[in-house]
Amino acid sequence: MPPSLQIALRFLADRKRSMLMSLAGITFGVGFFIITQAQTAGFEGYFIKTILGVNGMVRIEDRLQSTMRALDADPESSFAIGVGGSVKYIPGIQLPNKIQEALADIPGVVASSPVIRGNAVLIANFREYDVKPYGIDLASYVNVSDLETQIIDGSLKDFADNPYGLLVGVRIARRLGLSVGDSVLLKNIGDPQRYRIAGFYETGIDQVDRERVYLHLPAIRTLLNQQTGVSFMQINLSDPAAAPAMAKHIQQIVSHSTMAWQDREKTWLQVFRVLRISSALTISTIILISGLGMFNTLVMIVVDKTREIAILRSMGYTRRDISNIFMLQGGIILVLGILTGWIAAAAGTYTLSKIPIRIRGIFASDSFVVAWDIWHYVWAAVIATVVVLVASYFPARRAARLEPGAVIRGSSS
Repeated sequence: MPPSLQIALRFLADRKRSMLMSLAGITFGVGFFIITQAQTAGFEGYFIKTILGVNGMVRIEDRLQSTMRALDADPESSFAIGVGGSVKYIPGIQLPNKIQEALADIPGVVASSPVIRGNAVLIANFREYDVKPYGIDLASYVNVSDLETQIIDGSLKDFADNPYGLLVGVRIARRLGLSVGDSVLLKNIGDPQRYRIAGFYETGIDQVDRERVYLHLPAIRTLLNQQTGVSFMQINLSDPAAAPAMAKHIQQIVSHSTMAWQDREKTWLQVFRVLRISSALTISTIILISGLGMFNTLVMIVVDKTREIAILRSMGYTRRDISNIFMLQGGIILVLGILTGWIAAAAGTYTLSKIPIRIRGIFASDSFVVAWDIWHYVWAAVIATVVVLVASYFPARRAARLEPGAVIRGSSS
């Protein structure tokens, strides 16, 4: 073992209690930092997965039409200049088949599905309930959503086999006391249409589960008296992160308003970002306080070990050697704190993921959702390293500046 390391360990042993408190602070700071980041990132990732499974990565909706206005120099003159005006939005997609053909040729587009959206009244058990019927092409819709995994009762096969089958949100079913196989009515225009419930689904998103019902495209055309066109096109991509760039590219090709999921869910994404940053700053104060405690301890070691430092200088130790001894003390605590913090974080994250908790609202989960990300461990180590090195530097610099002659003369007098 190098002499400098032996001396550093001996100095640490003389302040064992203070250093153990600093070590505990760094351990808890690193551990809690990782756990909170794993939790916030986990919930954010789960929210994104839920949203993509319900509303898709990209949506094509209204047709874009540029408007022009004439600029006349003279009202009586036939001379006019066309000037670009605002963009006119024409609701819906009138030629969904052509849009799908165009999307099939775009690299990065995995699947697309047409959807008709409307409003209706669901009549069951002598009660009326306002719902939003979504007409879907089941074969393509399962490729742009997680509908298959969201079914909690009944089956998609029964829905596929029945042209007048209906998939109902679990919140609607509970409010109206419905069961799979029940016959219900949907009314929009004209006489109510009869449908049979093929299954219940749950997304965990409260607004979806208490409003939306799924039926086949031909059935909703009859219900809404809409024989052509669709409301929007839902798209799945190979890379969700590329959705904003893909949305702009698709909009230029199909001349329809196209929106990426990042723009659609901007508010919630900002909320999760603020939570992640605020939790990181809050937990980092634990590491900062531990660093201040280490700073005070190292300063006290410098004061207590003044004679020993002078003797070391007299024996030939340079200023740099003395500085390294005190930096080594901080480094030892730092390494031990990071390693024990990592271990505690891994154990704590695993334990947290097993704690049962029922969450419903913006997604559905029956336990804490955590994300295992190596960068959480890296950032915790970086923050701890910066704090400890700064806390160790100034006491080490002070120790290195001690002059052996002045110390010996001061002690002899």
